[in-house]
Amino acid sequence: MLFDLDLIQRVYAAMPQRVKNARALLGRPLTLSEKILYSHLFEGEEFKPYSRGDDYVNFAPDRVAMQDATAQMALLQFMNAGRSRTAVPSTVHCDHLIQAHSGAQADLDAALDQNREVFDFLQSVSNKYGIGFWKPGAGIIHQVVLENYAFPGGMMIGTDSHTVNAGGLGMIAIGVGGADAVDVMSGMAWELKMPRLIGVKLTGRLNGWTSAKDVILKVAGILTVKGGTGAIVEYFGEGADAISATGKGTICNMGAEIGATTSIFGYDEKMSVYLRETGRAVVADLADQITADLRSDEEVYQNPEKYYDQLIEINLSELEPHINGPFTPDAAYGISEFVKIVKEKNYPLTLEVGLIGSCTNSSYEDLTRAASVARQAKQKKLKVKSEFIITPGSEQIRYTTERDGLLDVFEDIGGVVMANACGPCIGQWKRHTNDPERKNSIITSFNRNFAKRNDGNPNTHGFVASPEIVTAMTIAGSLTFNPLTDKLQNENGEWVSLDMPEGLELPPDGFEVRDAGYVAPMEDGSDVRVVVKPDSSRLQLLQPFPAWDGNDMMGLRLLIKAKGKCTTDHISMAGPWLRFRGHLDNISDNLLIGAVNYYNGKTNFVKNGLTGGYDAVPAVARAYKAAGVGSIVVGDENYGEGSSREHAAMEPRHLGVKVVLVKSFARIHETNLKKQGMLALTFADKADYDKVREDDIVSVSGLKDFAPGRPFLLTLDHADGTTESLVVNHTYNQSQIEWFMAGSALNLIRRQIGE
Repeated sequence: MLFDLDLIQRVYAAMPQRVKNARALLGRPLTLSEKILYSHLFEGEEFKPYSRGDDYVNFAPDRVAMQDATAQMALLQFMNAGRSRTAVPSTVHCDHLIQAHSGAQADLDAALDQNREVFDFLQSVSNKYGIGFWKPGAGIIHQVVLENYAFPGGMMIGTDSHTVNAGGLGMIAIGVGGADAVDVMSGMAWELKMPRLIGVKLTGRLNGWTSAKDVILKVAGILTVKGGTGAIVEYFGEGADAISATGKGTICNMGAEIGATTSIFGYDEKMSVYLRETGRAVVADLADQITADLRSDEEVYQNPEKYYDQLIEINLSELEPHINGPFTPDAAYGISEFVKIVKEKNYPLTLEVGLIGSCTNSSYEDLTRAASVARQAKQKKLKVKSEFIITPGSEQIRYTTERDGLLDVFEDIGGVVMANACGPCIGQWKRHTNDPERKNSIITSFNRNFAKRNDGNPNTHGFVASPEIVTAMTIAGSLTFNPLTDKLQNENGEWVSLDMPEGLELPPDGFEVRDAGYVAPMEDGSDVRVVVKPDSSRLQLLQPFPAWDGNDMMGLRLLIKAKGKCTTDHISMAGPWLRFRGHLDNISDNLLIGAVNYYNGKTNFVKNGLTGGYDAVPAVARAYKAAGVGSIVVGDENYGEGSSREHAAMEPRHLGVKVVLVKSFARIHETNLKKQGMLALTFADKADYDKVREDDIVSVSGLKDFAPGRPFLLTLDHADGTTESLVVNHTYNQSQIEWFMAGSALNLIRRQIGE
């Protein structure tokens, strides 16, 4: 299928002149990121040099993509925006609500039965507002976007942090909250702080057991989970051009794990071939005509240190396979070092489950390389020691790999093929275990491995590697196995080695699919009726948040002081809670239940300042709200890292939290808080985090003089009668201050469209 050709033609027709104008404006050669950003300024936005890391800029993305879990809240908000149709091409992808348990068809049937109300809602809203709808089983949003919608030089946003996957086709693709999607679907400007630029020069070529996955695992170790915050990571060099388009997508996908705004590769022959093989030859022809505008200028490649804010160089010829984890995706180890680390840190040595696929690594190349390893288990008479799970990324990938016999290879050694959905990667995994709290190890080719992420067990040690390394270690059943050097004893008592994996970037007989799972919207959806039952436990129409009352925030109670890592998984868990993503009040019962209370080291157990007793975080928040008392959340570094889920911002807003005060924010979460009318603040002095006590009464003054760059005064009234005053900072610009005053960005949009 070929989508949005007219849109792509318009972008390419205008791009050469826009790039030329931007080059003249800045008076120097341009990086690819700058070419795309300056070519997508919102109409009427001042055409001037913008300062990286400082200036907020209004952009006009070409399209929007939403997955079913986040689409519910995004579309519930869009229904209140006052539009009859989306202003840009938009799609919904049903991939998050399918739980992996028995196998593809059984799990899909169960999901259709359990989630019928939500799927019907999403399809009816899509019909009404002109949104493309991808049915359950069609595939994971990012793989489907890469196969159908991504195009070099374009700009898109998506309500999932791994939207950045589309950078594998040279697109600036950014994960956002649903309120941002509403902006763009409503025809409004989309705001982003002009990103810094991190250049990664790749020399040499991948070889042997090393794959594209190892590039980003290495980069994650270098930059850490917050090293890419506020930046676009741009890959270039001979090594970059030699990586397949889907391999590039893998690297960009996991850029979300370093906090990057997005990641991107310049247009090259690999992308051109992939576009042609996925039915978009006309797009490749158009891109080939303006190749120079879809890559950084040659001077940038020759002298990258002059054009990037930070430069990293990796020799792919010397790169060894990596394994990252547990509990954080930036704990990076070369495989030779990993074996030592496992023993030193006393990680569970037995590998219980290996899982391959997901949006990160489910390409034809990934599965052929993994299958080449799996095939050896049967050929060399090896008994597979671990449970083995395979998740295709799309129906096109599943159908093609089934046709070519690859799925049979996995099943021959005991592998179970799950539905084309996110499944275990996002906690939608009904794991076969008799002890959900048992200490154990698993390894995946996914992107995230936070505690409880995959199976809800805080003691599951999750490790991340390439599909071929995962497959090899699954055969061995041990974390201490290094397939590059070690041997395994087979059924005959012989010691055998696994040969290096072999793979094909693209299917020799082309891609094939019977039913891709796409449903086009009605030409005129004005008569479509969207039904949300008043007594539904899954869906709830939204009521606007109240506008700011014009006063300082006085007498706030501390809801929780979170200690250490507090991701969006900690703030608003996924897994079984996904069923409430369309019902704000019900899902608010998971607010911060995974965060560690600084004062007692426990989760979901905080002090109620009104009663003196301890209770669950949501229960205490509801008690404060019922009593008319506002509350505050205090957090540590990189608060809100991980997913783009705006529920992590909407839930505290719904339950009466007024302020979130932290040492530092992850980009998407800070924006989501602002969009929902929350006050997102940071300590001017991070050491002041230690001054906040459990029984404090907190006040924030200076709101009547709310202005960009002007700090606030925060007062801590301690229980012993003493008082301390702290300076706290914010990053609101004037537009964001207007969101706060209106009560949310959506309130402002509705008012503007109404006018």
